[in-house]
Amino acid sequence: MRFMWIALTCLLPTFALAGDRPDSGCLSLAANEAEVVPVAFGDDIEPGSVLIRYLNHATFAIVTDDGKLAVTDYTGLIGNPDVVPDIATMNNAHSSHFTDNPDPRIPYLLRGWGPPGAPPDIEVDLGSLSVRNITTDLRGPFGEGARKDGNSVFLFEAAGLCIVHLSHLHQIPSDAQFGAIGRVDVVMVPVDGAYTMDTKTMTEVVRRMRARVVLPMHWFSAEGLQAFLTAMGPGYQTQIRSTSDLILSYSTLPDTPQVIVLAPSLIP
Repeated sequence: MRFMWIALTCLLPTFALAGDRPDSGCLSLAANEAEVVPVAFGDDIEPGSVLIRYLNHATFAIVTDDGKLAVTDYTGLIGNPDVVPDIATMNNAHSSHFTDNPDPRIPYLLRGWGPPGAPPDIEVDLGSLSVRNITTDLRGPFGEGARKDGNSVFLFEAAGLCIVHLSHLHQIPSDAQFGAIGRVDVVMVPVDGAYTMDTKTMTEVVRRMRARVVLPMHWFSAEGLQAFLTAMGPGYQTQIRSTSDLILSYSTLPDTPQVIVLAPSLIP
């Protein structure tokens, strides 16, 4: 079916939590084989598939086959002003991960931080798209400038896929946090090598997650990006694309893990 954008015009609450956590399919490791197919944004999305577009920096668009849209690390800049996300997540690292002036039409604006002593516990279920969070500390564990629970790892479930956005991850997750994250099919990982974590440590986190698709983000130079690709080493195939979009489904996850570099481009 043709993917249609529908601009929401009514003002809805900007933060919502589900009363009960939806049943999660992200409990075991995927072990399928096939390929990842790039597409132009807005083209047909087959049933059981999800479209991912790299917009900029740490911002991705995640689109379901029935038109639900989530935007990660939302800064207010996504491109087409007529496109309104159903869900927008934000993280309070600095201004490139959130905005104080979000589009008021967004139904679910999810802040990945809370006041001291009150970390956010996010669970939103829209049927074909759900999201929850795991909080981590910023600049820690508790050194100068540290903020407990100042970052959220956001976990999206769509089309049977478990998509994890690490945002501004500053620490190796604990065993309990890895367990709470569960199965990972796709991981969006910051590869700056300095502002978040050093390259070696970040690659160790990615390997432990055992995602079949790794999407680098938050890189500031070709050299920094290449350092991450090199550090991933054997066992991961690398693809550098000139396109911003790809479509994934559970049945077409690659058998050999792939690091796929997408070209950032806003929604037309």
